[in-house]
Amino acid sequence: MSSLISTDLVGLDEDLGGTSTDVIRALAARVAASGRAGSADSLADDAIKREASVGTGVPGGIAIPHARSASVTEPTLAFSRLARTVGFGAPDGDADIVFMIAVPEGADGDHMTVLSTLARALIRDDFTAALRAAKTPADIVQLVDDEVSGEVAETRGATATSAAGATGASSSDGGTRRPKLVGVTACPTGIAHTFMAADALVAAAKRLGADLQIETQGSSKVTPLDPAVIAEADAVIFAVDVDVRDQGRFAGKPVVRGPVKRGVDAPDAMVKEALAAATDPRATRVSGSTASGPAMAQGRQGFGSSLKRWLLTGVSYMIPFVAGGGLLIALGFLLSGFGIALTADGNTVNNAVFTLQNFSLLNLPPEGLGYYLGAAAFQIGGASMGFLVAALAGYIAYAIADRPGIAPGFVAGAIAVFMNAGFLGGLVGGLLAGAAAYFIGTWNVPRFVRGLMPVVIIPLLASIFASGLLLLVLGGPIAALMAALTDFLNGLSGTGAVLLGVILGLMMCFDLGGPVNKVAYAFAVAGLSAGSIDNPAPWMIMAAVMGAGMVPPLAMALASTVLYRKGFTQVERTNGGAAWLLGASFISEGAIPFAAADPLRVIPASMVGGAVTGAISMAAGVTSQAPHGGVFVFFAIGNFGMWVVAILAGTVVSALVLVALKKFVRRSDVATEVAAEDAEIGSLSGTRTPAVA
Repeated sequence: MSSLISTDLVGLDEDLGGTSTDVIRALAARVAASGRAGSADSLADDAIKREASVGTGVPGGIAIPHARSASVTEPTLAFSRLARTVGFGAPDGDADIVFMIAVPEGADGDHMTVLSTLARALIRDDFTAALRAAKTPADIVQLVDDEVSGEVAETRGATATSAAGATGASSSDGGTRRPKLVGVTACPTGIAHTFMAADALVAAAKRLGADLQIETQGSSKVTPLDPAVIAEADAVIFAVDVDVRDQGRFAGKPVVRGPVKRGVDAPDAMVKEALAAATDPRATRVSGSTASGPAMAQGRQGFGSSLKRWLLTGVSYMIPFVAGGGLLIALGFLLSGFGIALTADGNTVNNAVFTLQNFSLLNLPPEGLGYYLGAAAFQIGGASMGFLVAALAGYIAYAIADRPGIAPGFVAGAIAVFMNAGFLGGLVGGLLAGAAAYFIGTWNVPRFVRGLMPVVIIPLLASIFASGLLLLVLGGPIAALMAALTDFLNGLSGTGAVLLGVILGLMMCFDLGGPVNKVAYAFAVAGLSAGSIDNPAPWMIMAAVMGAGMVPPLAMALASTVLYRKGFTQVERTNGGAAWLLGASFISEGAIPFAAADPLRVIPASMVGGAVTGAISMAAGVTSQAPHGGVFVFFAIGNFGMWVVAILAGTVVSALVLVALKKFVRRSDVATEVAAEDAEIGSLSGTRTPAVA
């Protein structure tokens, strides 16, 4: 690995202008003059664009402008100690120490790790003091080399590397349990702020008497937090400017969110907010994600766990296409009737297409404006649903190989549609494309080819492999299997349909957003696009799954706020009030606080109610064209009245079973636990907790 910095890239006590733009352009010209960038203007423009989104100044008079740029030929550091300070957006004033980090678009993992090590060193007072005391450019080069590649990096690396997956360490203090926090830091480029925020937050937590472990989702290799550590955490800190990967692992945890720069500038405030949220029953919590449940493990996973994560990630990204498309199709039926999907006599296209081709807002069809708008909604919804299989395959490949897998995954999904292989073809195509993209990405290619790998070579070769295999070998058998599955579902009636509803209901309520719940939900969503007037079975399955998933939080709300208040703690009664809305919205995770405190009663009671709802829904032929939304997507539910009856029946049964278990199974222990917790809460608040009838 070549040196990141040399003496010709260093300037001491120099005036580079009065603005951050002036400084960035001067340093970009320095990088280009050293032969490490093809165009100074291009590099400067990329860095200035990055600076405009979030200032790169950090406390202590430091600025770290940085960018990925196609003009950069190798990872490079340019340094300036300014004679007059310049503002880079730091909260404590202008900067006199500036490191510019220039990274090519195809930079390898080793360089990314080195750059992140340097970035986190810049928040250490000893390192920045040495930079200010340096006499010559050679001194600066030596300081950087020692930090990132010498003995200093090795001795500090154990501590610094911990932030690649779990920055921070657990400790105890005299046997008293210290608050436990976890967090994620991430910035768009994943070079500097990601790691600086992690170290700053960990240091703040230590000062405040808490244990904090951080997962840095940067450009170098991401080592996910241990699921056991997440499970023990009292609260979560997200200091991010981009989406948190697999956020569902943290579902149900109190959360504090902020931009990554706040993690650098105000880490103490974020940690204090997290500690307060940990003891506040009304605190904002991480919502359940269909990408992954709280029980999903990452890091040191077996193939089975990894496969599950890949598939559920694909389903997660697919759902917006299904949700928008399904609701628009349902709206089209509401405005125009089911006939909009049929083919009129003498036409070669359905009524929606015919209407849109032959009429306009200025020339409405005989049926009127509502019919025309319904045709438009139906057609837009159908187009959205048409992306379902391609999105599923594309994001399965993305979960395996990151961004280089997206294009070959989408192409494989499109081929699956062409072969009538349905969502099963999309699953297989996504796995093939992701595996191929990942494997090709491990090739050790010459430096001049690296920039072409993610945008040309990997998509080309992975698409040829995955789509070619589907088109020539696997597509036909998978299409036959899909046809057999469709025939089986269409043939379900009577006892068979009820039994399927019972099974789906049990799965939805078994782990409340965990892997079993996600399997049932993914099965329903993946088949949703196959539903039609002539084939309503997929819509029936979706209705049963959504209805059953609404039962646990609604049942907890009914039991804790109406039927048996004295059997629940004050915190549970508070959570029960919120669970009404969560249940009505189809957020099963609203029951997690109850299940975590009393799993042996809550989970069996929830499963009984879910089975009742699933059975009634399937027996009544209720359909849903929406994959989410609960009662708020009533217009997408066929036979809405019976669906409500099914949900109410399951909720009442589940609540009654839970009350019975609370009363008659280890009743004295339950009463003691509730009384003790209420007394503790009352003492902490300085008030007596009144008896609840």
